[in-house]
Amino acid sequence: MISRTDIEHTATRIGRHIRRTPVIDIALPGISRPVTLKLELFQHTASFKARGAFANLAGRQIPEPGIAAASGGNHGAAAAFAAREFGVPARIFVPMLASPAKVARIRSYGAEIDQDGPTYYEALDKCMSYVAQSGALNVHAYDEEPTLLGQGTIGLEIEEQVPGLDTLLVAVGGGGLIGGIAAWFHGKVKIVAVEPETCNALHAAMAAGEPVRVAPSGIAADSLGASLAGKLMFPIAKAYVDSVVLVSDTDIRAAQRHLWESLRLVTEPGGATAFAALLSASYRPSNGERVAVLICGGNTEPETFAKVIAGEA
Repeated sequence: MISRTDIEHTATRIGRHIRRTPVIDIALPGISRPVTLKLELFQHTASFKARGAFANLAGRQIPEPGIAAASGGNHGAAAAFAAREFGVPARIFVPMLASPAKVARIRSYGAEIDQDGPTYYEALDKCMSYVAQSGALNVHAYDEEPTLLGQGTIGLEIEEQVPGLDTLLVAVGGGGLIGGIAAWFHGKVKIVAVEPETCNALHAAMAAGEPVRVAPSGIAADSLGASLAGKLMFPIAKAYVDSVVLVSDTDIRAAQRHLWESLRLVTEPGGATAFAALLSASYRPSNGERVAVLICGGNTEPETFAKVIAGEA
């Protein structure tokens, strides 16, 4: 299991490559204390994924073929961005369900794109075949120790930025983000996982006692649509994640609208999922509980987002 010391060393190693993202306090009806939002959508490539990508590359000898990654979109963009910063080639494997906006962002960083197959796992299979054939460095989206260490640096920042924190809400796909953060806090803060009802890999794993395959769908599937919770993060989740709550697509859309109307934040569905748990009362803080929410991504098509804020999607 990764340690706080490991995460501190990673933070030092990637510090010059990433942004220290801000926090902001907001008031919500029915919640006694201000809620803190950690605005990781202001990270490079508009999601937290840049941390894990740089943790995989910084300080390593990259083979001549460069790197390869399978991604629903955000991880691919982060891996492509990090590869460009280090001057190495990148080949990104994305499924057909990937958002066009995310595919365009990956391409803008100079990566070669291979888009085929309906889901992330078909993309991952093709990526692993390419890695075996080419010798490229595989940069896994969530089930790789450097990835968890990079995402864990968010926990380090939050602890410094939000003294007295009781509870942190984190959206979950494959679990690299919550695994890294939970490893950092090590039980000092209550960690609540939030998943869409139709992308519930961690919820299913917790119920079964081990990762089990699910069939992701719904509006957040391009970022939270892992079919299987990560093997590396699952022991961390069992030890340090307090609970898993589920939210509907309707709840997520309402959270996107609220963040736009109150703060003018443009969030993708996965980025607003953790906030949806508070807004929908799927998670109810106790009186005086100091709560923070990770807003983890902002990659969405303008046309789709316009429909969301108009209540048409």
